[in-house]
Amino acid sequence: MELAFQDKTVAITGGANGIGRCIAEEFAARGAWVFVLDVDKNAGEELASRLKQVRFVPGDAAKQEDLEHFAAQIQAHGSLHYLINNACVSHGGILSGCGYEDFVKTLRLGVAAPYWLCRLLLPSFAPGAAVVNISSTRAHMSQADTESYTAAKGGISALTHGLAASLAGRARVNAVSPGWIDTWAYHQGTPKPRYAPGDEAQHAVGRVGTPQDIAAAVLFLCSDQAGFITGQEIVVDGGMTKRMIYSGDEGWQYRP
Repeated sequence: MELAFQDKTVAITGGANGIGRCIAEEFAARGAWVFVLDVDKNAGEELASRLKQVRFVPGDAAKQEDLEHFAAQIQAHGSLHYLINNACVSHGGILSGCGYEDFVKTLRLGVAAPYWLCRLLLPSFAPGAAVVNISSTRAHMSQADTESYTAAKGGISALTHGLAASLAGRARVNAVSPGWIDTWAYHQGTPKPRYAPGDEAQHAVGRVGTPQDIAAAVLFLCSDQAGFITGQEIVVDGGMTKRMIYSGDEGWQYRP
């Protein structure tokens, strides 16, 4: 069944590029009014000029004043139906010398911003409102030197069930955790990557993910069809995190 969001209002942080841009485009294509917050002014303005349903608000989700300005723009429009907390960046980790301020900025962007936007916009939530937080499989597994991003994603996964409990009866709150998603088509000027056969074969579905895979999950969680789902984290990773592989399995050898 095709999901429709005619005249619904959606707010998306980090919506000018990558997964966020795909989500914005998919909502707009289904009739929603979409408010996008992003630091990339050029990409945001291009998106808004191309899609009449999109309202771009330049700003940094790591800054309280920018979040408050974004919320004010949404509230001037009217009620909010869906909030998509997508913005996050990585500043590396302990091996590359990620500093205190960079680590804290990642947490402000990835955890504090979603919390603060929920608090700011709570009075504007329409009946049946939904919040979807974009987490990551890195909330549960890591590569070395990714502590800033991993901590932020672990935080937003936990924040999801905390908000779901607090906002019961006001809004459903869920998270989508992407795995390996190829976002080249949603970044201006980014060349299409070439994958080795193993890159795709290690996924149970036999391919790397696309932004549309994540957008489909987000739209479903916002729809009435997901009305009995809250406080949940939906992993969208092609089955990659469910494959247990030890050194010697499937031609793979560990080289420390």
